[in-house]
Amino acid sequence: MQRIAVMNIRTTKLKSVAVLLASASLALPAFGQGTPSPMASPAAAVTSAVAPTGQPNDAELMQQMMELSKLNENHKLLGDMAGTWSYVVKMWMNGDSSSKPNESKGTAVRKAMMGGRFFALDVSGNMEMPGQDGKMKNMTFKGMGIEGYDNVKKKFVGSWVDNMGTGIMTSEGDYDPATRTFTYTGEVEMIPGMKQKIREVLKVVDKDHHSFEWYEDRGGKEAKTMEIAYTRKK
Repeated sequence: MQRIAVMNIRTTKLKSVAVLLASASLALPAFGQGTPSPMASPAAAVTSAVAPTGQPNDAELMQQMMELSKLNENHKLLGDMAGTWSYVVKMWMNGDSSSKPNESKGTAVRKAMMGGRFFALDVSGNMEMPGQDGKMKNMTFKGMGIEGYDNVKKKFVGSWVDNMGTGIMTSEGDYDPATRTFTYTGEVEMIPGMKQKIREVLKVVDKDHHSFEWYEDRGGKEAKTMEIAYTRKK
């Protein structure tokens, strides 16, 4: 509900600015034959009344918001990974990546949304997970992520949900062009009161291959518990 309220406030403000700017543009030709007085622009009059000294006025705020909504090279980096992928995932439930992993396969589809500002990742596959009796069982896995680049935070951002829980995980990260690697950090709480820091590493090998590694904090020591290899379907 807070997001909806914020959007309503922004929309109202933008409409007000648009009306003021339109009024100003209509008024200017009428004063074209002479020197405009300080009160000639209604937009300026209202702005001086509502904007504190040194603070951006409504028109400046709108311009800044428009600039921040534009796509840049960071969004293109995410766009390069759009498409359909097959994947092989390795998991180490014991936290020991030197031991034999549980392996499974699946399909991931990454699509652009909101004009390329965000990318939706839809994942499906089968994997072995411990059941309530502690024995490994074959389970259908479904997951969905949303990725983007936040021009305000200057960070890559992501969210994730799947059919293994009811929480929404969020993360933020950076990109290293030298190694073509995205590194995200976040926090999960799979059990009440047991928050766990995580780190995600996504490395682009080439246009048809990339890898993903998941690290989690286990008693103050980081352990790799998952690794995924993606290959583009042709």
